[in-house]
Amino acid sequence: MRAPDSADPPKGAPPDLDALYRDHHPRILRLCRMMLGDPDEGDEAAQEVFVRMLGQRRGGVEPAQWGAWLTRVAINACHDRRRSGWWKWWRRDGRELLDSDVATPRSAEDEAVTHEQGAAIWRGFRKLSPRQREVFVLRQVEGWPTREVGAALKITDQAVKLHLFRAVRRLREILRSEQ
Repeated sequence: MRAPDSADPPKGAPPDLDALYRDHHPRILRLCRMMLGDPDEGDEAAQEVFVRMLGQRRGGVEPAQWGAWLTRVAINACHDRRRSGWWKWWRRDGRELLDSDVATPRSAEDEAVTHEQGAAIWRGFRKLSPRQREVFVLRQVEGWPTREVGAALKITDQAVKLHLFRAVRRLREILRSEQ
């Protein structure tokens, strides 16, 4: 979170668009790139999310929590892209998602992970089904509770748990086979 400064709006006033963008863009961009598995498509989807945010503000409607609203819009934008007729055609020639495409500032523990392990994890992640990737990203990367993941993806809590279990099991199998 940003430290408050003199440019922050008074308490109760709507947040500044620039501040919303600065605070949420890195997370939304990472989320879109991971859900779509393509950095260019992720960039486009993230841009669409913030265009929708601008439209929401111009319409005079203020969500209670911008972070949650932006995340849900990002999920819907990714779903819309994958459902479109050109998605499969585009994915044939799309650029491969790399660790650097979704990288966030690294801690000392993150730096300890070797390049080969990171590459193996990304290879495994790309082999997950789209639904498994969505559940894995929202639950493990974003840290959402099971109930919220289910509500966002319009699936039951049991389905969330099943997809997460299968995703983790598949990643473990892939990593074991590459050792």
